[in-house]
Amino acid sequence: MIPSSRKDRDLGMDFYITSSPGVGGALRTCPQDFIVDEVFSRQSYEGGRYLVLEVEKSNWDTHRLIRELARALRISQKRISVAGTKDKRAVTRQRMSIQGVEEEELDRVRLSDVGLKVLGRTNRPLGLGDLLGNRFEIVVRSLQPDPKEAAARLGRITAEIGELGGVPNYFGVQRFGDIRPVTHLVGEALVRGDMELAVFRYLAMAFPDEPDATRSARQNLWESRDLEQALRSFPQHLSFELAMLNYLLVHPGDYSRAFSVLSPNLQRMFVHAYQSYIFNRILSRRLQRGLLWQPHVGDRVCYLSGELPDPRQTELVTEETLPAVLRLASRGRAFATLPLFGFQSELAEGLPGEIEREVISSERVRAEDFQISENPALGSRGTRRTALLPVAPSWQMRGEDAALEFFLPAGSYATVVLREYQKSESTTSGR
Repeated sequence: MIPSSRKDRDLGMDFYITSSPGVGGALRTCPQDFIVDEVFSRQSYEGGRYLVLEVEKSNWDTHRLIRELARALRISQKRISVAGTKDKRAVTRQRMSIQGVEEEELDRVRLSDVGLKVLGRTNRPLGLGDLLGNRFEIVVRSLQPDPKEAAARLGRITAEIGELGGVPNYFGVQRFGDIRPVTHLVGEALVRGDMELAVFRYLAMAFPDEPDATRSARQNLWESRDLEQALRSFPQHLSFELAMLNYLLVHPGDYSRAFSVLSPNLQRMFVHAYQSYIFNRILSRRLQRGLLWQPHVGDRVCYLSGELPDPRQTELVTEETLPAVLRLASRGRAFATLPLFGFQSELAEGLPGEIEREVISSERVRAEDFQISENPALGSRGTRRTALLPVAPSWQMRGEDAALEFFLPAGSYATVVLREYQKSESTTSGR
């Protein structure tokens, strides 16, 4: 275990669990270098109110795609459901369900780099519980060492991951914003009840990797608070920000409701991202204290439900139950969990609970803060998440590039696997 890059530490990911040197390199030099396929247990749809589609998209953000689909079909975004959001700069195949739409209405949809395939109909919308996980095929280019040394490093890192049984189940950079990691900072302001700060963090915090015109427009708004000028200067592709600016010009000072112009999925992301940041910090502190992800007395563990862990139901580990829990954990059937802290969270006890409380206390937040009294729709009751991300990557050299393949359970991030292989300050390119 070695310290992470500065960028990762800013998001609570303090350590690489593997100690072998990385290969550096660049991801996503083109969308075809990052291929994602959703994996479902249920494959047949036999009728109902919801049209189920397989959507293949290239270089599309999921939230923007939902908005454009809704616009083309002349329906509310609330009628479109997905089992999970996907990377933008990638080729992804995912399922969507659309309420009350007939197949022939899809003829209205004319979106570049988007393919729609009808799978059938169902009586309920798709949700995260339907998704087993995602299969990834990823190419890393511009490796730092020569191909022979790169292959040796890839082999050593893969062996380390195999011995450990996986990697830390961190929330990856996409959770916070790859180019503009601001989502958790907006969520933090919401939790603290500072709605004005939350709005201006979302609209006006600028980051170095943004285009010059975008960065300049954000900086000017941050300094001037001039909403009318911002509406004129913000680039048109910032459609969510423009919608919020329009709302605030019509409803001056109504910061608590300004987020309501965003899609429900996007609204929920802010507080969820702050919960994710706290989770990452707790996981890092746990690694630092040597607990890793093996269950200990005081942990709250979850068990398999079907093929996946179910952290919605947890059990407190005691001295008496520890031997049985460890046997189940060794067989991949029991998992130590950490909190996604919210207003109904139950924390661990013993040393695991001490670590959780230390981090939460350092953030100076309370469970009730996550109810967001000014706008309850933005709040979160909390849940738990496994500390371990089981993964068994395979790799091969393709000339001077590295290609990796692996499956991850739903809700996990490919970048937290890739960061173990790259160990570089920046893991993205081509943006």
